[in-house]
Amino acid sequence: MESNSHKNIAIVGAGNLGQALANGLVKSGVFSAENITLSRRTTSELSSFEENNFRVTNHNSKAVDDSDLIIIAVGPQDATPVLNSIKKNLKPEKQILISTMTGVSITSIQKVVGQHIPIVRIMPNTAVSICESMTCIAANDEHSDSLEIVKNVFDKLGKTLIVKENLIAPATALCGSGLAFFLRAVRAASQGGTEIGFHAEEAILLAAQTARGAASLTLQSEMHPESEIDKVTTPKGITISGLNEMEHQGFSSAMIRAIVRSANKIDTLIKES
Repeated sequence: MESNSHKNIAIVGAGNLGQALANGLVKSGVFSAENITLSRRTTSELSSFEENNFRVTNHNSKAVDDSDLIIIAVGPQDATPVLNSIKKNLKPEKQILISTMTGVSITSIQKVVGQHIPIVRIMPNTAVSICESMTCIAANDEHSDSLEIVKNVFDKLGKTLIVKENLIAPATALCGSGLAFFLRAVRAASQGGTEIGFHAEEAILLAAQTARGAASLTLQSEMHPESEIDKVTTPKGITISGLNEMEHQGFSSAMIRAIVRSANKIDTLIKES
């Protein structure tokens, strides 16, 4: 079936990521708020969504009843109780279960809800709210059709990459946590801008737009970032002077170590669960 035939979507666990998903789905222009149900224990925190014609409930089972795509967007500690709350309402012949739960494998989900319903794991980030997410997607081979349906949906919400399931956890570190790392880099650049004379709001604009330009150049040129760096570095120039100072202070090493540390933390959480 085409992705646009899956019009009704349930987001079970409408916290920060769930709300970002809801906003992005509507912003994409493909889905309507009226066809999206958000569930959360405290529905008062979803009042703004209800005012904008989203369906809101504190009953997970009610949320999934009439939905084609069911996105489970809760923390891993809530996986079992949430899956238990909906498993009797699942319709394997027409629904796809989509999980954003960090460290919760397809096999673990199947142990609770059964093996008949297609399960697709995704790792988006909160930039999904503005259709600029990087989303990694994985499913078992027998559910390749469902994987393509989910990919078609998230293609409207940014960039997607199909990966093996064992890369979903690393994707969480690089794409999920990574969003915060790049935001911290923008913040640092803006603080540097303030120190050299710009007002804070001006410095943030300059830093953020420059970061956006750097990312766009990399994506559109499909070249290694160093090729673009070479274009703005000249002998004895100001750019190479700044780059060398960054390396002397351990910028690249800090970014690499942050990503690896986050990925290792996921492994620790999995072992503890």
